[in-house]
Amino acid sequence: MRKLTFTALLGALVLAAAPAVAQKAYPDRPITLMIAYPAGGSTDTGARIVSAIAEKILGQSIIVVNKGGAGGQVGWTEMSRQKPDGYFIGYINLPALNTVVADKARQAIFDEKSFTPIINQVLDPGVIWVAANSPYKTAKEVFEAAKAKPGTLRAATTGILSDDHLAILMTEEAVSGVHFRLVHLVGGAAQLKETLAGNIDVSFDNVGSIVKQVKAGQVRALAVMDGQRSKFLPEVPTMKEIGYPTVISNSTRGIAGPKGMDPKIVKKLQDAFKKAMADPEHVKKMEDVGLALKVMVGEEYQKYYDDTHAKAIKYTEWAKKRPQK
Repeated sequence: MRKLTFTALLGALVLAAAPAVAQKAYPDRPITLMIAYPAGGSTDTGARIVSAIAEKILGQSIIVVNKGGAGGQVGWTEMSRQKPDGYFIGYINLPALNTVVADKARQAIFDEKSFTPIINQVLDPGVIWVAANSPYKTAKEVFEAAKAKPGTLRAATTGILSDDHLAILMTEEAVSGVHFRLVHLVGGAAQLKETLAGNIDVSFDNVGSIVKQVKAGQVRALAVMDGQRSKFLPEVPTMKEIGYPTVISNSTRGIAGPKGMDPKIVKKLQDAFKKAMADPEHVKKMEDVGLALKVMVGEEYQKYYDDTHAKAIKYTEWAKKRPQK
């Protein structure tokens, strides 16, 4: 009886240990990388460039999928519902994700705590620009015109509560007497088309969206909304340089996963993507398309995420109270 009991106990211990021994190292199958916007945009472009390098480092395929809709809300909803096992990750665009959460009318099923920030790839500064044939040569000329006839100068964004919309609100807050007539368009292509057609007086956008058009002489960049000049538009002054240091606006694109991810898996993804982002091939291709790299991980990325969310809440509330005329 004692022998049988010992044998049974030994067998049970072996079975209990078996899953730990058999457990495969992450990743042991392809990883899905979700983009919450249609294919062809700047987020999609950057994601495909870096994932092609990162998958070689991880030793598994990274399958890029596009889940566009509702300004990113469709894709982020799907990511928030996934298992936090590291096999479904996706891009988060800040402050777009933050404003979806902050705007209660959108009834998002996720909040700012629903995701695990992993690593940031791009920080694309905001920029104020006009068509090349515009009478406005500087940002201050635009502001003076907006003061002279409040609510009439047509200022375009790439969507309601986009980073460009928030940038206009920041500008109105910083420049006394300025009040634009807001025109919300769907994406950068529509913004470019309408501005060049003369239907928009001034556009608020991101540097990466207009670098090619500036070089081609189609548009004129007036001010970059960052603390330092853009390497892609070195001749364009910052808002700080022209007297408005509080107007800092940008769009970041980084990778996150559902909340509750194992820190070891997060670290492995961080290490792989950080190495991929430092690869000369990645750096060159990103520069070729006018996207500025800003790698952030760990506490730095979490702090940026939290600070951006606080700012998004402030200006989302401001947008609701802002008079239309």
